[in-house]
Amino acid sequence: MVYRPTARVLTVLELLQSHGRMTGGELARRLEVNIRTVRDYVEMLQDLGIPVEAERGRYGAYRLRPGYKLPPLIFTEDESLALTLSLLLARQAGLAAAEPAFEGLLAKVERVLPEATRTRIQAVEQTVIFESSSAHASPSALAVTVLSLAVQTRQRVCLRYRSAHAQATERIFDPYGVVYHEGFWYTIGYCHLRQGQRLFRLDRISQVEILKETFLYPADFQVLEAVQHALAYVPRTWPIKVWLGTTLEEVQRQTRLTKAQFEEVHDGVLVCGDVDDLPWAARLLASLGVPFIIHHPPELRTALREYALTLIRYTDHIDA
Repeated sequence: MVYRPTARVLTVLELLQSHGRMTGGELARRLEVNIRTVRDYVEMLQDLGIPVEAERGRYGAYRLRPGYKLPPLIFTEDESLALTLSLLLARQAGLAAAEPAFEGLLAKVERVLPEATRTRIQAVEQTVIFESSSAHASPSALAVTVLSLAVQTRQRVCLRYRSAHAQATERIFDPYGVVYHEGFWYTIGYCHLRQGQRLFRLDRISQVEILKETFLYPADFQVLEAVQHALAYVPRTWPIKVWLGTTLEEVQRQTRLTKAQFEEVHDGVLVCGDVDDLPWAARLLASLGVPFIIHHPPELRTALREYALTLIRYTDHIDA
């Protein structure tokens, strides 16, 4: 991943705060970059108003102006709870690759809280349960960050993409937006390889780099609507995985899933197979009259909710 090195810039600040004085060579070795890059990082800190002083000469080094300290962050109890819940939700939303960062931030927040507040926050963290049976694919947190920055700055990106059939391609892409939808992260925009608008899943992007070239953002473009529209017209066979609270004999008698596999599990039957029509699968599940749990795909839940709402609307009709 190629990305703006904000984390390393902050690391320079943290090293200078903890060590007081460090040479460019020492910082370069710690960050695994060259000395010229260290100078760039120092200039970025100075641009932010942080007084990093450079001692010239053979034994020169960098240091923070004596007496300078970053002001501490102070959270109220409500702010701490809001931050904790936000981190837990973000971790649950599929950014598993960044989970160590979430754990580290949660630990830092807890460390600076008063004991009474910390006890309440830990109770929330250890008690709240997130339903996690829905399938989701976890993208790199850097992919989310890089594409979001490219959308804001209207810069093209070069990305390597692996299709559903494991075919790898390199593409020049104008990203219009980033969307989290039904357990998956997507970006939509103009693909120069295919000469048209394309939708990409972020978990299938192996590399992404921001380029110098900029692009014109289409007027009145609605990102979420465009993603939903693109998903609606993606030709695919849907692999399904559903638990049914019934017997093997009964489910085989009531279903017409000729290519499905049925496995007897605790208190029910696990059905795995492929369907071409999710609304049909939703109507089939509703007609069985038995408890069920949809493990995959999350889109089947959406189709079932839509069918249920349709039935409710039918029941509301009154014959005049």
